[in-house]
Amino acid sequence: MGGRPDRELDIPICAVFLVLFVSMAATHMTVFQFNRRRDHKFLFSMLLFGFCMARIAALSTRIAWAANPTSLNIGIAAGIFTQAGVLLLFVVNLLFSQRILRAYHPNIGWHPAVKWTYVALLGIVIAMFIMVISASIALFFTLSPTERDKDRTIQLFAGTFLAVIAFLPIPVVLAALAIPRKTRVEKFGQGRFRTKIRLLLSTALLLSAGAGFRLGAGFAAPPASSPAWFDSKACFYVFNFGLEFLVVFAYAVTRFDRRFHVPNGSFAPGHYAGGQMQKLTFSDCINREDDLFGSVAQVAQTTVMEATPEAAEAARQWTEKARRELYGVSSVDSQSEEYFSAEEG
Repeated sequence: MGGRPDRELDIPICAVFLVLFVSMAATHMTVFQFNRRRDHKFLFSMLLFGFCMARIAALSTRIAWAANPTSLNIGIAAGIFTQAGVLLLFVVNLLFSQRILRAYHPNIGWHPAVKWTYVALLGIVIAMFIMVISASIALFFTLSPTERDKDRTIQLFAGTFLAVIAFLPIPVVLAALAIPRKTRVEKFGQGRFRTKIRLLLSTALLLSAGAGFRLGAGFAAPPASSPAWFDSKACFYVFNFGLEFLVVFAYAVTRFDRRFHVPNGSFAPGHYAGGQMQKLTFSDCINREDDLFGSVAQVAQTTVMEATPEAAEAARQWTEKARRELYGVSSVDSQSEEYFSAEEG
């Protein structure tokens, strides 16, 4: 897709996208630094910063390739950076779908089988990335039809799996919404929960459209001498850089760092809704003096401060009756009051 870049057309387009992704990289890094200073841990901002940097590298190498069209090494680097960056967006959406599942169905989302399934998927994504990069590089250095067919098969297999990963958050979220819940939704982050779901579904649709389009173009693979419409430069920039910019822009504008944030240390059902959770240590199981007596003193102080006038009058009458019985005085005047106060002191 996109063919070999040229100076007149590709350099201005790449320059525009370069400015856009530089602005998004600065935005996500700034948000991450502000959150870090406020002890607001959200590493996904760094992942999107890394994606934007990968896109900056891809656009820069494509501009260099347009300026040096005969350089094979620059062409290989441009192809690798173009294929590599989008995987970070797939991973972000996949992990967000896991958070939605845990919020709607904690017992399912936090189950070890589901947890290790997500871990396995992330491991396979890394393996597929290595496979597709190796096959792409091998295509540049071999002329054997058999070897080229093998490399193309690897590319199509890995591309199919990555397209499934891009689409996977959609059925996960829809299943979480459709399955009857046994508990209340453990809402996390800020903002309305339906906005989180719409944001995740819309970005997953954009990424799925791009992955599906690239996969379809890979399966068709018309000869380079007669390229099809989907090999045009317009399709290349729209279904690669255009859709991806919309995703990172949408996440930045909607402040996904606030919407998808969960309490640090969450590791079990109930932690999303219960605030920050940490695993108990042995010292946490030992009662301290404040734990035993602090609540009693607080209750006593609250009782005195919240005493009503009726309660105060009843207490005064009870005290006067006790003094009469104790000292044999029929009534308590002002002088006796001072006497009793001195006696009690």
